[in-house]
Amino acid sequence: MFSNIGVTEVIIIILVLTVILGSKKMGELASNAGRAGAELKKVKKEYEAAMKELDKEINVDDEKKEKSEKKDSSEKKGGEL
Repeated sequence: MFSNIGVTEVIIIILVLTVILGSKKMGELASNAGRAGAELKKVKKEYEAAMKELDKEINVDDEKKEKSEKKDSSEKKGGEL
């Protein structure tokens, strides 16, 4: 959608916003946007860490299940003889 916007257009948009909102408001908006970006990065890292932990737990559970199934199948084979 916005792939055709070039550097010139971005500069014009920033200038128009500065005139409309004033430089003080633009500074506040930029500061808030920076804080929001930092918070997003923090949440992203926390989410990725939680997903890795969940993946580890799932893998451990799968390994336990496989070992249990192998043990059960070997006991059945031993009992059938």
